[in-house]
Amino acid sequence: MRISKRGLFYLLGIIGIVLATLPLIKGDNVVFLKWWMMILILGIGFFPLTSHLFAGFEDKGWLFSKAISVAVSGFAVWALSCAGILKFTALTCLVTTIVSMMLCWGIGGCLSIRNNQKIWDLDWNLVLGEELIFMAAFFLWTYLAGFHPEAHGTEKFMDYGFMAAMMRSESLPAPDIWYSLKDMNYYYGGQYYAVFLTKLSFSDVSDTYNLMRTLVAGLLAGMSFSIVYQLVGGIESIKDSKTKKVIAALGGLLAGGAVVFAGNLHYLVYGVIGKALGWKKGLDYWFPNSTRYIGYNPETNDKCIHEFPSYSFVLGDLHAHVVNTMFIIVVVGLMLSWILKVRKEAEHEVRLNWRRCILDPHVIIGGLFIGIFQFTNYWDFVIYFTVIVICCIYTNLYHFQFRWKTALLSILIQSCEIFLIGLVTSLPFTRTFETMISGIGIAQNHTKIHQWLVLWGLPTALLVIFIFGLLMKYKGLGKLIRKADSSDIFAVIMGMCALGLVLIPEVVYVRDIYEDGYARSNTMFKLTYQAFILFGLIMSYIILRLLTWHGRKIPKLLGSLGLITLLSTFGYFGNAVYSWFGTVWDSGEYRCQDATRYLEAAFAEDAPAIRWLNEHVEGNPVVLEANGDSYSDYCRVSSMTGLPTVLGWYVHEWLWRGNPEELNKRAADIETIYTSKNTVQVESLLDKYDVSYIYVGKYEREKFPMLNDGVLQNLGEMVYVNKEMTQSSGLTYVIKINKS
Repeated sequence: MRISKRGLFYLLGIIGIVLATLPLIKGDNVVFLKWWMMILILGIGFFPLTSHLFAGFEDKGWLFSKAISVAVSGFAVWALSCAGILKFTALTCLVTTIVSMMLCWGIGGCLSIRNNQKIWDLDWNLVLGEELIFMAAFFLWTYLAGFHPEAHGTEKFMDYGFMAAMMRSESLPAPDIWYSLKDMNYYYGGQYYAVFLTKLSFSDVSDTYNLMRTLVAGLLAGMSFSIVYQLVGGIESIKDSKTKKVIAALGGLLAGGAVVFAGNLHYLVYGVIGKALGWKKGLDYWFPNSTRYIGYNPETNDKCIHEFPSYSFVLGDLHAHVVNTMFIIVVVGLMLSWILKVRKEAEHEVRLNWRRCILDPHVIIGGLFIGIFQFTNYWDFVIYFTVIVICCIYTNLYHFQFRWKTALLSILIQSCEIFLIGLVTSLPFTRTFETMISGIGIAQNHTKIHQWLVLWGLPTALLVIFIFGLLMKYKGLGKLIRKADSSDIFAVIMGMCALGLVLIPEVVYVRDIYEDGYARSNTMFKLTYQAFILFGLIMSYIILRLLTWHGRKIPKLLGSLGLITLLSTFGYFGNAVYSWFGTVWDSGEYRCQDATRYLEAAFAEDAPAIRWLNEHVEGNPVVLEANGDSYSDYCRVSSMTGLPTVLGWYVHEWLWRGNPEELNKRAADIETIYTSKNTVQVESLLDKYDVSYIYVGKYEREKFPMLNDGVLQNLGEMVYVNKEMTQSSGLTYVIKINKS
């Protein structure tokens, strides 16, 4: 192990962040450092295996090992719990993870002996630098989250409720918090992994709700750095090794920023230029506007969503697609490693080696992650299965020197293998999941050209310029594919995949319940979110590639313009942070990481009762509360406790279940329970939905003005009553139902 002065500087930076946690995030430093250490240990535990998957990387996949460890050990716990073999407890998480790490060390050790490789023979200065980048991003986002930590607003009730339900449950899938007697029927994998790490670290979900998204941000920034660092290192025209390392580091930093902190050009056009020129839309600019442009400016019947990671990390939603970004970036890095491996091999096969074809570790791990995506975010399954197959096509064509017959056979075998591994991996989820998709539709609406260019013009322009430059250099597509640097090939593949993702919603869309005015919304949302990440990576590489283009001034000029434009989008981060978190430079304004601390201020009548339920009720018994519309404050009890209720947010359950008739029946039954004077009828309905507790508070009284306290209070024992809240909104109480 050799560490230079530069490495020692990085190490001091890490120590500095550790010391800074106490004055900046105060008492939250304990859980933050606990999670950092946990992820560090997990990464070390899986590094022997990861180092073989990323053998072509200078860091051998150091940061990727952290995400792989979470994905694989978490998957093992999930699969065993879904099968009923083990209970979903903290002890199960701990023991299963330890066993998984031991297996990785065993497998990795055997591979090292067989291949005569040293696991820890890597660039430790680079490893320390990447660890510093990861920890700095992780800490920065954690610090910012402490200024607005509440799990309240947008879809945070859903995200936190899923986590709270799984924290209570010892079996998986956990009960649906908003549809009693049924299990979750949504992509709950993102929230599951948050709960897995919460149980593994013996933490509380109220503290880790925010930590999960900040951890993802840190890993996403670090792994993006690693990918582009490796890409720039593969530019053969840069001869001096020291110069190449500096440029690679700058490219990596640019990529980490482009993926995790940048916005799109909408911010520059409207938030900066438009505001300076006095445009109405510029003067009214607010950071969510950059995610709601098509169909909103101007207003049309084609409202779309085009979010990106920086917006997600600021807003604080812990959706499946957000958590899954740390896994999809692993797949991207894995594909680069696969291409590097094939390009490095000196000998090319003429005939198909069946053993090598089927047992390729990149194929096996790629299939595993594709399967995980089916329950973390199904859209990513489709997207990255396609990305892997495209990489599979290139690697096989190159490996077999474009002998099409043999290459196509290998492509077919490996593509089927990836799909089958993914299919088997996802079985614990798909065997109970009912799809929400109702078909594919032809897009009737299309994005206006100027809007499309505002959102995706910059990366598209850079990609076109780059491909044109390569075609000129290699004098044709055929020679480009055969002779271009592996880094250039990878950038072209990922760039074309990203371009395809932003073009698909202009042609087709996935049909769901949001047809009237929002037909393309979900399709554009999920596809362009991934396109933004891929574009962030390849833009950073292309800009550095143009700036170092040998012997020509025009590429350098275009690269400089691209760099300035891309850097200008980083201003979105500052604008959004100030708008959402306030004066973050004043550490005295820092509040906490506790996602439930807001309850007393937002729900004064309910907060004591919610905390009583969390302290005194175990398991997942049904607690009846008033149902309400999506995004409202209704269902605050089920969300903040994880206890299932008869019916929650209406539109969400409509999307998940596709059965509005049953939803309407449940809504009518809830009203009957709260308002009926017929005790027998009420008891029958309570038994139908297996209700154990009835909650009565402010929102129940607002929704049901004819609420019958007399009947309700005679149904069982009043186990909680808030006598301090009787004058303004009536008595708040909890009834435990008498069951025969």
